Amino acid sequence: MTAPRSRRAAGVAAMAGSGLSNQAGAAVGALAFPVLGPVGVVAVRQYVAALVLLAVARPRLRAFTWRQWWPVLLLGGVFGTMNLSLYSAADRIGLGLAVTLEFLGPLTIALAGSRRRLDAGCAVLAGAGVVVLMRPRPSADYAGMALGLAAACCWASYILLNRVVGRRVPGAQGAAAASAVSALAFVPVGVAVAAAHPPTAGAVLCALTAGVLSSAVPYLADLLTLRHVPAQTFGLFMSVNPVLAALAGWAILGQGLGTAEWAGIAAVVAANAASLTTQR
Repeated sequence: MTAPRSRRAAGVAAMAGSGLSNQAGAAVGALAFPVLGPVGVVAVRQYVAALVLLAVARPRLRAFTWRQWWPVLLLGGVFGTMNLSLYSAADRIGLGLAVTLEFLGPLTIALAGSRRRLDAGCAVLAGAGVVVLMRPRPSADYAGMALGLAAACCWASYILLNRVVGRRVPGAQGAAAASAVSALAFVPVGVAVAAAHPPTAGAVLCALTAGVLSSAVPYLADLLTLRHVPAQTFGLFMSVNPVLAALAGWAILGQGLGTAEWAGIAAVVAANAASLTTQR
C-alpha cells in the first residue's frame, strides 16, 4: 500500500508543479510584452516547445502519410493560434481572466452531448461566471475578452484534433510534428518582430523562461503524472489553473482582481470540477 500511495503523492506533486510552472511561465513571459509584444513571446515559446517535443518524441516525419499529415498540420495551426490568442488576451485583460475564459473550451467539450441535469447545471453556472466577467462597465476591454473566447475555441479544436492525431500517429510523434509545424510558421514572425523591435537581453530571457516553464516543464511533468494519477483526477486538478493564473498575475505582474472577478473565476472552476468529478 505504501508504494501506490507514494506514487500517487508523486503524481499530485507533479500536477501542482505543472500548473504552477505553466502559469508562472505565462506571467514571466508577459514581462517581455513591452519589448517583444505577445507575438514575439509566443514565437519564442513555440520554438522551445518544438525543441522539447522533438527531442522527446523523435517523430519519423518522412514516414507520415497524407492521412496523418493533414490533422497534424491543422493541429499545429490551432496550437499557435491558441497561444497567440491567450497571450494577446492576457496583455489586455490580465492573465487570470484570460485563462478563465480559455477554460471554457475544454468545459464545452466535456459538456457537449451530455444529457445529465448536473451538466446542464454546470453549463448554467459557467455561463453565470462568464456574464460576471464580461459584464458591461467603463473599464471593460471587449477586444481582450473576445481574444480569450477565441483561445477557448482554439483549445476545444485542439482537443478534438488531438484525438484524431492520437488515433493516426503513434505515441507523441503527432504532437511533436504539430509543434514543429507551428514553430516553423512562427519563424518569419519572430524575424519580423526582432527587426521592428530589437529585443533586449532581459526580454529574451523572459520569453525563454516562459517557453521552458509553460511548455517544457508541464509536458514532462504531465508525462509523469498520467502514469500514477487517474485521468479524471488529472482533469480535475487542471480545472484550478484559472485560480493559479490569477495568483501568478497578482504575484508577478501586480494584476489585482475585484470580488466580482473572483466570483466569476470561482463559478467557471466549480463548473469544471463538478462536471469532471461526476463523469464516469
